Amino acid sequence: MHRQAPLRRGFFVYALGMDSLTELRVRYAETDAMGIVHHATYPVWMELGRSDFLRKLGQSYADWEARGVRLVVNEIRVRFRAPARYDELVQVRTSIQETGRRRIIFGYRIERDGILLAEGESIHLVAGSDNRARVLPDDLLALIQGR
Repeated sequence: MHRQAPLRRGFFVYALGMDSLTELRVRYAETDAMGIVHHATYPVWMELGRSDFLRKLGQSYADWEARGVRLVVNEIRVRFRAPARYDELVQVRTSIQETGRRRIIFGYRIERDGILLAEGESIHLVAGSDNRARVLPDDLLALIQGR
């Protein structure tokens, strides 16, 4: 069983591995004509979770970009399990599934009160400010690997 310890607003650290928890309330603009969150919203929530995950580690994505390091989206997968609706509170749980010098894979679980709504992953390639392939600097690699 994972033991949660509050870190700061919306973040939790787990004894086994690193992840972050981002809570958000579904906005009306995120729903479709059927009153269900539109499928295009989930990658936006995943990005929010990813940004919060990096902040939890002590570096924002803006800090990475200022150093000339970018994470270019190579692929996004989302599997939908149950609908979310307007004004519900949902949680985006973000973790790292795989890290390397040239590629990082983030994993996501989007839930409402413990019910799995969607799960997915995003694959990112490391690039420089010129959008050309680069390797992740040693300190950033150590940061995301928890060393």
